[in-house]
Amino acid sequence: MPTIRFEQEGQQVGCIEGANLRKAALDAGINPYKGLNNLNNCGGLGQCGTCVMEVLDGMQNLSPRSDVEEVYLADRPANYRLSCRTSVNGDVTVRTRPEEGVGKGSNSLLGALKSLVGRK
Repeated sequence: MPTIRFEQEGQQVGCIEGANLRKAALDAGINPYKGLNNLNNCGGLGQCGTCVMEVLDGMQNLSPRSDVEEVYLADRPANYRLSCRTSVNGDVTVRTRPEEGVGKGSNSLLGALKSLVGRK
């Protein structure tokens, strides 16, 4: 059974293999959203880029970044993930609501559109 360690909250939870990271956080009472994104989010549909988590350890135990993540997180470090698009397949340690995770660059609607237009 994989274990997700939430660094900031000092909490760890077990989940089934293949569990969705966002859903596992919410089920454990851990909020993946920051500020106004608590109200202004897509509910886990991968359309807003606001449920960003920073992976501190165990990146190899997560599903690969999806195409949606590549667009929304184009200007973020490789260890930043959209929790709604991430499956947990083994132990992982994450930081919820990282300082540089939301509201800048490509993980906003305007930034995502710029990223798509700029691709060749």
